[in-house]
Amino acid sequence: MKRSFLLIFLITLIGIIYISRLFHLQIMKGSENSLTHSATIKVEYDYPERGYIYDRNGKLLVANQLSYDVMIVPKEVEPLDTLEFCSLLKIDKEDFKKRFSKAENYARWLPSVFLKQLAKEDYAYLQEKLPKYKGFYIQKRIIRNYPVKSAANVLGFISEVSEYIAKNSEYYEQGELIGKLGVEKQYEKELRGIKGKRYYKRNNLNEITGSFKGGMYDTLAVPGKDLTLTIDSELQEYGELLMAGKRGGIVALEPQTGEILALITAPSYDPNLLVGRKRSPNSVRLFNDSINMPTFDRGLQASYAPGSPFKILTGLIGLQEGVIDENSGFFCNHGYRYGRRPNEFMGCHCNIVGRPVRLKTAIAKSCNTYFANTYRKIVDKYENATIGTDAWSEHAKSFGLGNYLGYDLPSGQKGRIPDGRFYDRSYDFRWGATTTISNSIGQGEVETTPIQLANMTAAIANKGYYYTPHIVKKIEDKPNLDSIYTTPRKTTVSPEHFPIAIEAMYETFTRGTARYSQVKGIDICGKTGTVENFIRVNKKKVQLTDHSIFIAFAPKENPKIAIAIFVENGGYGSTIAAPITSLLIEKYLNKSISRKHLENRMINLSLQERYDNQLLIQKSDTIATGTK
Repeated sequence: MKRSFLLIFLITLIGIIYISRLFHLQIMKGSENSLTHSATIKVEYDYPERGYIYDRNGKLLVANQLSYDVMIVPKEVEPLDTLEFCSLLKIDKEDFKKRFSKAENYARWLPSVFLKQLAKEDYAYLQEKLPKYKGFYIQKRIIRNYPVKSAANVLGFISEVSEYIAKNSEYYEQGELIGKLGVEKQYEKELRGIKGKRYYKRNNLNEITGSFKGGMYDTLAVPGKDLTLTIDSELQEYGELLMAGKRGGIVALEPQTGEILALITAPSYDPNLLVGRKRSPNSVRLFNDSINMPTFDRGLQASYAPGSPFKILTGLIGLQEGVIDENSGFFCNHGYRYGRRPNEFMGCHCNIVGRPVRLKTAIAKSCNTYFANTYRKIVDKYENATIGTDAWSEHAKSFGLGNYLGYDLPSGQKGRIPDGRFYDRSYDFRWGATTTISNSIGQGEVETTPIQLANMTAAIANKGYYYTPHIVKKIEDKPNLDSIYTTPRKTTVSPEHFPIAIEAMYETFTRGTARYSQVKGIDICGKTGTVENFIRVNKKKVQLTDHSIFIAFAPKENPKIAIAIFVENGGYGSTIAAPITSLLIEKYLNKSISRKHLENRMINLSLQERYDNQLLIQKSDTIATGTK
C-alpha cells in the first residue's frame, strides 16, 4: 500500500514539474520569444543610456557618447549592387562576404551588426543612401568616453558580446555591448539598464504596416544606474605618475571602511584606447604585450613574497600564541643558524651585536634572527610540525592572506599561506620548523598580492579587524551596500597585542629604515621590505635586482589611509617604495606636496634599463636551450 502511494506521489510530482516548466516556457516567455523570431513581426530595440561612473569626490570618470552601427537582417536583404554598396561603406567585396556570412550564421531573421561604430561624418551621408538597400539600417548605440585618462584597470571596458553569449542569452543579441574587466564587468547589470522593445507588423512584402497589437508588448528603455566609486581620482592619477617607468602595484585603503582609495598597476594604458573603431587593433596590441603586460592588474593579480612586512605578522602571532612577550630577547650576531651545514644560516643586517634584540627593535630594525626564533617557537609549541604550522597558518589567514578577499572586482589571486598539509605533501621526510624557516620573514612559500598586504596593514592600523575591500561606494537608488562590505572581520590576534607593533612601525620612520621618507606634520607607521628575485638561466639560479616593498598607514592615531606597494626590481624598500608611499600619503592627507625634489626624483626615475637587461638574460636562456 505504501509503495503504491509513493509511486502515485512521484508520478504526480513529476507531472506538476513538467506542467510548470511548459507554462513558464510557452506562456510566460513564449509570447515574447515567438514575437522576436516571427517572420511577420519586426523588433526594434531602444538602447538605454549606460550608467555614469564617478569617483568618491563626484569627479566624472566614465561618460557616454553616441555611436552608429550599420545593422543587417540577412533574410530581408534583396539583390544589390555590391560594388556600389562596398564603396559606400568603405569596405571591399571580400569583407562584405565575410560580414554577410557571419550574420547569416548567427540568424537569418534577427538583426546583427554589419559594420560598427561609424564616424560621425559618415553617418549623415549614409542615413540618406541606406534606405535603398533593403535589410540594412542604422542603429544608434551608446559607447563609452573616459574624461580622465587613468584607472583603466579599475574601470574596465565594454565590447561586443561573443557569439556564444548572444546565442545563449535571453537578453543580449549579437553586436550588443557588454562590460569586460573591472567595474564595467562586475556591475554590468546595474550599469547597462534594460533595453526597450517595439514590435511592428509586416506584410508579405516585408513592409511595416503598423504597430503590433497597438503596442501591447512594447516596453520603454530603463537607463542604467550611476555608480560612485571609492577611488580618489587625484590620488590614482598621482600614483600612476609616480610609477611611470616602473613595474609594480600599489593599493591604498581607508582602514575604517575598507574603501579602495587607489588601485594602481604599472605600466597601464589610456582607457580611451579601447573605444571606437580602433578598439580591436589596440586590444590585440595591449593584450598581446607579454613583456610589459599593461592589461595585467598587478595590484590584484600579481603574487609576490611579502618580505620584511610579514615579520610584523610573525611577531603578532608569537604574542598571541604566548611564545614571546614585549620583553623577549634573542641574540642576533649577524644571523640565525638553524643547522650544522654552512648553508643552514639565515643572514641578518640589523647590526645589533652583543645584546639581545627585543620585539619593537626587531620590527624597526628588521631583525631576521628575532623572527626566525619566534616562528620556530610557534611551530614547536605543538606536538608536531604539521599541527604547529596549521596554527601559524590560521592566524595569518585571519588577516585576509592566502585566499580571495571577496572584494567587488572580477580578477585576483589567492596568494599562498602554506599549512601543515602543504608540507606533508611536499616532503617525503620528517620536516620541522627549520625546514620552513624562511616563512618567518615573508619568503619561502609565502606569497601575497598587493591588495592583501594593504588589507593586512589596515587590520594592523585598526588593532585587529578589517572591512572587506571594495571599489563601489554607492549605487544610484540603492540605499546601502551589501553587508559583506560593512561588517568588520576580526583577526585571531587580540587587540592588546597591536600597540607595540604600531609603535615599532612608527619608529621605522623616526629612526629606522624609512627615516629619510618622513613627512613633516604627519605621523606615519610603516615597514620596508626587500625581496630576493631569481630566475632560471641555463638551468642555473641567477639573482636579479631585488623587489622593493613597503607598507604604511597614517596618521598613527585614527588612521585615514593604509598602503602597500611593490616595485619590481626596485632594490631596497627604503630607496623607491618608501619615498613613493610617503608622497602618496602626503598627497592624500595634505592635498599638496612639500618635498618637490623628492617628487621630481621619483617621477623621473625609470627602471627600464633593469627590465631590458632582465629580458636579455631571459632571451639568452631561450637561445641556449632552444625553447620557444
